[in-house]
Amino acid sequence: MRGGVTARGGAEAAAPSGQERADGRRLRSARTRQLIIEAYLSLLRESPQIPTAVAIAQRAGYSVRSIFERFPDLHALRVAATDDAMMRVSAQVASERMVGNREFRVRLHVQTRGRVCDEWLPLWRALNANQGDSPDLKNRIRLIRELVIRRLEEVYAPELSTLKERERRQTVLALEALVDFESWARLRGHFAMSFEEACDVWIRAIDRLLPETPPVS
Repeated sequence: MRGGVTARGGAEAAAPSGQERADGRRLRSARTRQLIIEAYLSLLRESPQIPTAVAIAQRAGYSVRSIFERFPDLHALRVAATDDAMMRVSAQVASERMVGNREFRVRLHVQTRGRVCDEWLPLWRALNANQGDSPDLKNRIRLIRELVIRRLEEVYAPELSTLKERERRQTVLALEALVDFESWARLRGHFAMSFEEACDVWIRAIDRLLPETPPVS
């Protein structure tokens, strides 16, 4: 022996401790949980129908029992999937630095928002269709709208700073309605616009809604 390690044609790895085994189980369970969430989101993108537990389990590669070992019911899974999506979108939006002249800020904001709408429209529709009497889902819908408003106030702060409080609020709410998921869906779906064409519609509308940009002091 050397340094407490048994040699058998080389160093023999020590058996994992109880803590290490517990940590491994937690990591595997968290990984399974994440794959179930991703399966749910993947199925939503393919069909407007709310996925069943059987379909989610098949897509994730686990049993139905595995789902309910990690989520008490499908409602809890919907809430978890919404939270997961919100974290992803927040990270995506935060990575875009909205610093520049008016034209740059408008275009970058619209392109980022358009990508978010393209990717997460199915989840947004499922949220609204299934909110029912669920305080959890209602709160998520409210929070998503608040985050959109906060982003608008951030991106267009120079222009909004020139308005009085009431007019400023009205302009922000008009912008929020303009860049809503369903507005994007109409442009892309009903009017069959390409991503670039839909972006151009939003860019022109936002530019008209905003007041003049104040000169840099």
